[in-house]
Amino acid sequence: MSSGPGIVFYDIPSQHARVTWSPNPAKTRYALDFKGLAYTTEWVEYPDIEGVVKALGGAPTGKKADGRPHYTLPMIRDLGTGQVVTDSLNIAIYLDKTYPDKPLMPGGDWALIPAFESAIQPLLSNQLPFGIPASQALLNPPSATYFRATREVMFAQTMEDMLPAPGSERETTQWAKVQAAWNTIDGWLTTAGTKYFGGAERNYADLYVAAYVFWIRTVFTEDKWRDFATWHGGRWALLLDTVEKD
Repeated sequence: MSSGPGIVFYDIPSQHARVTWSPNPAKTRYALDFKGLAYTTEWVEYPDIEGVVKALGGAPTGKKADGRPHYTLPMIRDLGTGQVVTDSLNIAIYLDKTYPDKPLMPGGDWALIPAFESAIQPLLSNQLPFGIPASQALLNPPSATYFRATREVMFAQTMEDMLPAPGSERETTQWAKVQAAWNTIDGWLTTAGTKYFGGAERNYADLYVAAYVFWIRTVFTEDKWRDFATWHGGRWALLLDTVEKD
């Protein structure tokens, strides 16, 4: 772990024993751990995110449907440089530029990551009918209320309608779509003949994928995680275990 003033990392809490749960902040947490950077975590409930980010001078990460700026986590505040950075990819790029030891993308090939995101996100979206309602159920009351209200508008259905009923044909079909998506992701590595997306060693793409494996382990039902953990010879559970040992 590096010495120095350190970094403040802003994450969203939950009722889970480990508190952290969301895949997007997990990308930043894993990046900080991978690089061995000292940091502390500040927990921010969903209704407070916009105010906290704006107060610190953080940039919006997009626009809402009505055109207003949209503020999200993760965010970091680097106590050594005074910089405040939002968006997991922007944070990762900043960390490599500011702290070049143990780079997240050796060679600086950051232009590859947006293309990787464009390819993988449609596949990962198959998890949403399970993951969104499960996430809402895990949140603390202020965030749970906010999350339900905003996501039910976003997806145009209630949490109850989004989640496939246990034991239903819809559940079986949707879970098969999740597995098919991960079959495709596994195929990328099989075709490349590499253990990691970074080749022989992990890079940011591996941390990115591990963040979504972490989400499955944390919010999905135990039986879903047990099943998922067996896929592709246990590749994904092993990846997560390796990343979390950083």
